[in-house]
Amino acid sequence: MNQYVDYFIASEFDIENGFRLKNVLIRPLRPTDYSQWFEVRTQSQDWLVKWEPRVPAGNYPDLSERSFLSRLAMMKRERQIGTSFGFGVFHKGQFVGEVNLSNVQRGAMQSATIGYWIDKYYCGNGFIPEATVGVFKFAFEMLGLHRIEILIVPTNKASLRVVDKLKLRYEGISKDYLLIDGIWSDHARFSILSSDWTTNTDFFESFISGD
Repeated sequence: MNQYVDYFIASEFDIENGFRLKNVLIRPLRPTDYSQWFEVRTQSQDWLVKWEPRVPAGNYPDLSERSFLSRLAMMKRERQIGTSFGFGVFHKGQFVGEVNLSNVQRGAMQSATIGYWIDKYYCGNGFIPEATVGVFKFAFEMLGLHRIEILIVPTNKASLRVVDKLKLRYEGISKDYLLIDGIWSDHARFSILSSDWTTNTDFFESFISGD
């Protein structure tokens, strides 16, 4: 039997072994991933940090193993209580980035946000759109969410290409939404609803299954 969960037929929220898609595997990060994660974050740091949340005069991300393990412990707690689900993205065994489903709201909201990043040397290969669709499938079909948002700094062209490729709904600009690299930055807001997923199943499935 395949050691990975194929096509999301796991018991509820059982995602530790991950989901194998067309070209990538998405799964929670493990302590043994640190060396690959550190290498990618180090070589891509200048390319990534200009798009990431950081308070004014704040330090750049701590890339130490201790910080990595603390983050993994926090992510595990968040998975257990159902507020956030983080996935590493792997291509042929190589760690290439992350896609994270965060801010999961239940009750009358049933919504979440998605954020993603990729190794600069793998940008443009379609791995993040594919992994993002995989997380859509998990969110809508396993978690039963109604709405997912992706918010992007309007000058981040690489991230905008992802939502354009996935044909997500543009909803406008959120003014001074988040501190990015120490500066309050506007964000373009994009969304997908569970009804969009259902109506366009064939389109989305083409990213994650088949040849």
